[in-house]
Amino acid sequence: MTATATKTETVRRNGGRRLVDRVARVRELGIVVALAALFGVTGAVNPSFLTYGSLRDILLNSSIVALLAVGQTLVVITRNVDLSVSSVVGLSAFGGALILADHPGVPIPVVIAGCVLLGAACGAVNGLLVGAAKVPALVATLGTLYAFRGIDYAWAGGRQVNAADMPEGFLSLGTRSVLGVPLPALVALAVLLVVGWMLRNFRSGRELYAIGSHPEAAVLAGIRVRRRIIAAFVANGALAGLAGVMWAARFGTVDATVATGKELDVIAAVVVGGVAIFGGSGTVYGAALGALLLASITSALAVLRVDALAQTAINGALLIAAIVLDRLLALRVAAALRRRRFHDDH
Repeated sequence: MTATATKTETVRRNGGRRLVDRVARVRELGIVVALAALFGVTGAVNPSFLTYGSLRDILLNSSIVALLAVGQTLVVITRNVDLSVSSVVGLSAFGGALILADHPGVPIPVVIAGCVLLGAACGAVNGLLVGAAKVPALVATLGTLYAFRGIDYAWAGGRQVNAADMPEGFLSLGTRSVLGVPLPALVALAVLLVVGWMLRNFRSGRELYAIGSHPEAAVLAGIRVRRRIIAAFVANGALAGLAGVMWAARFGTVDATVATGKELDVIAAVVVGGVAIFGGSGTVYGAALGALLLASITSALAVLRVDALAQTAINGALLIAAIVLDRLLALRVAAALRRRRFHDDH
């Protein structure tokens, strides 16, 4: 390939990447506008929605889902999905709570690290099934969803750990505020910024997008697809383990049913946040905004006294709308790239 051809190909590739980035920013800006409209309308109808207590509750309610959405994004952009996150949260939450209750002398940081490692181990199981054994992610993680939950039930044996059984220092992690911002929200924000920066600036992060965009081309380009997919599942599992710690500290009462069904909220947040369910595009920032939007909608509908079943229907409609919009945008981007390639060639 000549130097001129190489330069042309590089410019074309960079132009396509800029176009995809621009679409992602438009999606995220749309969520911000939707949040502003939601808060404005709901606040006008019921001013109590805009009080500090209400806003604090929204941040607390969205922080765990946002943390899980960040991890789920790592998996989804590789054209996979992890349905087992709720079971990993439940397993790590109960395990951490049980250790603190039965062994109060164990330092809290050690318990947190143990829960993160437990989550990472669960993620490694998923990663090996999908990346190494080539089991479809939907099937593999559906199986581990039930397997991990079964382990949780067997471990719990019907026992429930209450707030009175855990140290006050641990429970305060779920309610403490720093400069008025809940600590769980700050933890989720810190993870979001670190992961977002790594995806954009590290080669391994960019390779995840390449895998999701075209797995066969990623293999031909020399990307270690299997290793990257396993790493994405491990990171997702580790964040689910951290979310389990936050859950135990936030709610205090922990049993084997913790976070049951939460995987649907996480996937909804990711998709509403603009992460393509078919892989290859989207950002963790959009996924976190999606989690915040869904939590805000739930709180707004509760303030407006809308029936809980209607809340579920609205979330489902948002999910379908996001998938349709994502598909339409993908077709528009593909058409624009084809036109740009045609003009470059002529």
